[in-house]
Amino acid sequence: MSNLPRFETLLLSRRERCLTITFNRPDALNAVGGAMHHEIIEALAFAGQDAGSDVVVLTGAGRAFSAGGDVVRMQHFIDHPAEFEEEARNAKRLIFTLLDIEKPVIARVNGHAVGLGATIALFCDVVFAAESARIGDPHVAVGLVAGDGGAVIWPQLVGFARAKEFLMTGELLPAARAAEIGLINHAVPDEELDARVDAFCDRLLAGATNAIRWTKVTVNLELKRIAHALMDPGMAYETLSVHGDEHRRLVAAMVEKMKAKGRQ
Repeated sequence: MSNLPRFETLLLSRRERCLTITFNRPDALNAVGGAMHHEIIEALAFAGQDAGSDVVVLTGAGRAFSAGGDVVRMQHFIDHPAEFEEEARNAKRLIFTLLDIEKPVIARVNGHAVGLGATIALFCDVVFAAESARIGDPHVAVGLVAGDGGAVIWPQLVGFARAKEFLMTGELLPAARAAEIGLINHAVPDEELDARVDAFCDRLLAGATNAIRWTKVTVNLELKRIAHALMDPGMAYETLSVHGDEHRRLVAAMVEKMKAKGRQ
């Protein structure tokens, strides 16, 4: 393990030639705060160049894969709107760092994948989710545009009509429903998740490494073209919504709800 980088919010581990990156803020349901947003980009960049692995797995510690955006961080950007420019740049870096990895990247969705958490999972090459997990992109629930990748990947997986329905309502889909409509590859019993992911990784590791990688690269060319076309305008619209009254009001309501729960 000594040759693996250490992070504040992530854990990296190896099983033979499989590298696992684990979101490690279980008390916050692995919400993507400031440190994690930077560190996941660094970890994925490392994974892409790591000579010790041929397959990468993304997963979460505890009950969730990732709950997406951190409400505290949302309030920070409301109070300091100019700082959202860096967040927008990092959003684009994250998506293209994921897309640029030649190795297969497998999402092990152990619990809810929400907002940016869902986006990260869906940009992986193959998604296995526990049946108890729910997946959705409720940016609209906090008055935001799903500009940090959701508007790119959902239509590619489920078509425009379904993508617009789910992105405009922010509905969280049970894993079985997500698999049924092609949003993810597999919904499996919770107790079988580890075995199913390990077996699939082993199947890839036993295959022709370069042929697998270059097949992925070829498929991703079109997805990268679409992402190049949509990420900048998507983040521009999301930035507008960050500065809007709807977002300010909805985040304030969430903060008050969190305070009320803390008093109980």
